[in-house]
Amino acid sequence: MLGMAFVTAVLALLMSKVFWLTVFFLALVAWLFHSLTIEITDRTLGWQFGPGWIRKSVPLADIVSAAPVRTGLSWGIHWSPRLGWLYNVSGWDAVLITLRNGKKFTLGTDEPQLLATRLAEALAAKLPTSFKA
Repeated sequence: MLGMAFVTAVLALLMSKVFWLTVFFLALVAWLFHSLTIEITDRTLGWQFGPGWIRKSVPLADIVSAAPVRTGLSWGIHWSPRLGWLYNVSGWDAVLITLRNGKKFTLGTDEPQLLATRLAEALAAKLPTSFKA
């Protein structure tokens, strides 16, 4: 008897609008944040999540420094006193970027040393452009 009640409850949940709206919302969030692409051009550092609907960029001229850091278990977009705004989809590795105005933000990456090196080269104008991860 208890088994039949459980099955009935599960079936009712699966058929409910709330369940399907939740599934749709979670799938949309997963699609929007499934990846983080970072790109250095000759004038900007830019990053975008998933298909690119959520994107930001800063002029290279505004960047003072870039250093590899560990974020701890912190994913998504949120503010941290230590890291500033954090943009991350997986892992603990990232690059902490400090701007001329003192603000800072952090970009998660699988290759923090490479990103920091490429940023330093772009800031020193040793490279004309191009880093994409």
